[in-house]
Amino acid sequence: MRLLLIHSDHIDYEAKKPTSMAEDREILKDSMDEALVAFCAVEAADEDDMGDVVARAIADIAKTASQLDVARVMVYPYAHLASDLATPAAAVGALEALREGLAGLGLEVKRAPFGWYKAFTLTCKGHPLSELSRSIVPGGEREEAAPEKKTVEHEWFVLTPEGKRKDVQEFMDDSPFGCLVKKELGVPVAAAGEPPHVELMRSKELVDYEPASDVGHLRWMPKGKLLRDLIADYVLSLVLPYGAMPVETPVMYDLDNKAICEHAAKFGERQYRFRSGNRSMMLRFAACFGMFSFMSGMHISPNTLPMKMYELSTYSFRHEQKGEVIGLKRLRAFTMPDMHTLCTDMDEALRCFEEQLVMGQKSGTDLAVRYYSAFRCTRDFYQEHEGWVKKVVGIIGEPCLIEILSERVHYWVAKIDLAAIDAQGRPIENPTVQIDVESSTRFGIRYHLDGKEVHPPILHCSPTGSVERVICAMLETMAGEEVPQFPTWLSATQVRVIPVADRHQDSAKALCTRLNEQGIRADMDDREESMNKKVRAAGMEWVPYIVVIGDQEITSGDLTVTIRRLSTPEKLHREKMKEAALIAAVREETAGKPFRPLYTSRLLSVRPRFV
Repeated sequence: MRLLLIHSDHIDYEAKKPTSMAEDREILKDSMDEALVAFCAVEAADEDDMGDVVARAIADIAKTASQLDVARVMVYPYAHLASDLATPAAAVGALEALREGLAGLGLEVKRAPFGWYKAFTLTCKGHPLSELSRSIVPGGEREEAAPEKKTVEHEWFVLTPEGKRKDVQEFMDDSPFGCLVKKELGVPVAAAGEPPHVELMRSKELVDYEPASDVGHLRWMPKGKLLRDLIADYVLSLVLPYGAMPVETPVMYDLDNKAICEHAAKFGERQYRFRSGNRSMMLRFAACFGMFSFMSGMHISPNTLPMKMYELSTYSFRHEQKGEVIGLKRLRAFTMPDMHTLCTDMDEALRCFEEQLVMGQKSGTDLAVRYYSAFRCTRDFYQEHEGWVKKVVGIIGEPCLIEILSERVHYWVAKIDLAAIDAQGRPIENPTVQIDVESSTRFGIRYHLDGKEVHPPILHCSPTGSVERVICAMLETMAGEEVPQFPTWLSATQVRVIPVADRHQDSAKALCTRLNEQGIRADMDDREESMNKKVRAAGMEWVPYIVVIGDQEITSGDLTVTIRRLSTPEKLHREKMKEAALIAAVREETAGKPFRPLYTSRLLSVRPRFV
């Protein structure tokens, strides 16, 4: 059970709207003055021994009330305190038992209704005991919240590629970089509706929500699956030449493992946690656990460093709040290309950081996504490596937002985040590189040098960020373009062949076959529609090359080709091309990129509609 105890001057609430699990209560509006407000979340694990959990919660709340000399308690259901909740029936029973137990001790107790959307007003007293949190687990001792952390100061400025320091106020504008600066500094932005990519991801038959699953879990249609697989192939083609060794690790881990539990707490994001028998487990939020377990069991020599391991973590999980989950930008299950580099020392870590930053920049270019940068580090790190930080900004080649933390609060001492800006002016974080200085000690990852045990720094790197967010950034970018188009190597159909009449179908089909044999994804619109309608349909699918086959094309051998990237909304760009020239044009635009064949039929007449 999770408790948040607030010593209040006043609290009032009003139940506005019932959820599907709302309890039937007569009192839907109430208030209390001079009360201890006990915000409660009953967790799934509590059901192992609910009586014990409730008894110790009663004792804890009563003790706090006594310390505060408070005679009134408001028990307030608050599911947001936990991610793995008890069943509604169990939760209501626990909350009612809590109310009865506290009342039995002579306290005046009220309980807000369970399962309702409620509006409330709360005034909190300002003293050291006015805000307390508790975590109570079955059969265990009471776990008090961690001691109050030191106040961490954040210093912000912008560095130019020339190494000049600028005040952030100079960049508080509506430019893409300005949008990143404002978001990072917490400048309020106007509320926005649904991001444009959500409509596009469905209308282009890429991906959609899965109503039969948890929120934030998606179903991928063939075109979207092809897009995901090509991006996965692309990242592999980046990291293999760099020396990364692909591995695969489990998606769930035991929280009784001290190192895993500590690392999960350091991460800070909401997590999927659950019980498996009598074990507390969690679903991974990245490939860290599996990678570190690998490394801790290996015999590592300085001669093998830097050692790079890579996993396409399908899937990783973060228990984002339901209201925060939207489209491809925030998910509960996602695919993260994740590379970890075990370095000999900090100097080697800095060199590898530069290389992996360049890798992230290259992915933006190859995926047609524009990135803007934020670099973060501790004050000690910046003072020691200021020259190197300026070098990094020089590599970026444009202004970079710098955040200096007075204390290290994460496992990293330095990191860089590359973010695209969506159509609403909000950042989409994608590639990242981090210098981790504590995980090797926590997980027992070590090598020996001159008879001494060394726990080396580890780089965390995602060359693209999650595959879903990459696609999100691409769609958001394209939403603002006059003639949107995926890069040709990522287009589900690279060439659409359209016969003018039935008598041209054999020639069109033969051309389609030859193009596929040449490693080009070509399909054919053989439906009983007009040619103009077929051309419009290909345009709606963002097909890069549309080839029309009629009498003239068959006689002359010159193909009539519409080239999307050269077209405008007012006028399609058409050229006469030989077949060899068309093949050469597609190959030039796809050179060095992964290829997969069509995931759907070549003939549109037998291709199903998914939306």
